[in-house]
Amino acid sequence: MLYSYAALTCGMPLPESAAVATELRTAMGKLTRRVKLEDQMPHGQVAVLGALDRSGAMTTSELAADQRVRPQSMARAVGLLMEQGLITRRAHPTDGRKSLVELSPAGQALLEEERGRRADWLARAIDAELSDEERELLARSIGLVERLAAH
Repeated sequence: MLYSYAALTCGMPLPESAAVATELRTAMGKLTRRVKLEDQMPHGQVAVLGALDRSGAMTTSELAADQRVRPQSMARAVGLLMEQGLITRRAHPTDGRKSLVELSPAGQALLEEERGRRADWLARAIDAELSDEERELLARSIGLVERLAAH
């Protein structure tokens, strides 16, 4: 159920938190899946590049844990990304048995292109689908979603 701008701003009773939580999770999931359709490379590869961008260099095992996949699956993904020149491998600074993978300049550039496509699609959708008042409400709501994400 969608709640009108008037209902949210005119003191009408608000729904229970559990109902809002369910609707918010569902809507955000749909939006996330739709935005990911703009990616030109497989989602798993974009996710690995994004993890390296956010967290910096990691071992393949750390990447596997971060992405919740088996280490063998991550090793294959890392190999593919290395073949494409999107990540590089270097020695671990404190453990000679391990190596770290990190974004290459080409990987950083490709990740920025993917993010740009996502942002461009979302900006066009906002312009096409939302009124001025709805865009203002959405902009004000971003801080609320960020607070929830940090909880």
